[in-house]
Amino acid sequence: MIDIFQYDFMQRAFFAGVIISVIAPLIGIFLVVKRYSLIADTLSHVSLLGVAGSILLKINPIFGALIVSVLASFGMENLRGTKKLLGESVLALFLSGSLAIALILIGFACGLNVNFFSYPFGSIITVTVEDLKLMLVFGLIVLGMIFVNYRQLFLISFDEEVAKAAGLLVKIYNLILIILAAITVSLAMRVVGVLLVGALMVIPVLSAMQYRLSFFKTQILAVVFSLIAVIVGLYSSFYINLPSGGTIVVVTLVFFIMSFLTNRSK
Repeated sequence: MIDIFQYDFMQRAFFAGVIISVIAPLIGIFLVVKRYSLIADTLSHVSLLGVAGSILLKINPIFGALIVSVLASFGMENLRGTKKLLGESVLALFLSGSLAIALILIGFACGLNVNFFSYPFGSIITVTVEDLKLMLVFGLIVLGMIFVNYRQLFLISFDEEVAKAAGLLVKIYNLILIILAAITVSLAMRVVGVLLVGALMVIPVLSAMQYRLSFFKTQILAVVFSLIAVIVGLYSSFYINLPSGGTIVVVTLVFFIMSFLTNRSK
């Protein structure tokens, strides 16, 4: 089983997978508790716009996706804060609009190509050393921001009114949470694919929540589920020639079904 690591591209894929499997559920649990789960899917479509623009400008697509996703997170939070549009309407606006613009940009780039398809669905062989460096740097930034702002993110996720009463700047921390989600989505493109990263952020959390543990223990269990799913997905991709992104999400679904059936009587 360890012969898989004799290949450089698999070493890079596992390294990237570990980074993503840790930060995705750590951010995802705040989104689930706050009922922001659909933001992950919206940001994944927004990041495709960044990928399309990067292909035209010939820059690293992960970097392009990061820029566009973070900018979009500012836009979504500002529009949501105006109360002139419902939260669901804002998400639909950014999701459909960014996807449409991405398709137009790809059209200018002389049609869809194999490089572009590695981003919606993930491709373990496309993870480069430069990608790993970006993932490591921004992954550490996400972990650092969670550690520094853990209490604040916890409070705004469970009850914004209590957070305001405690003197927290709720709008600022909402924005921080969405930006961290945008970074996570962008980093996960290579391994899971942007169309499936939302599932990796949400499903392991839902599985862990079935055990009725404390918030912190639920986070840890969600990371464990996510990590196992990524490892199984990468092994399956190498040995059975299955799509890594799809396999990873299927494994998370299996964990959810098992967790739900095991704990439904509680």
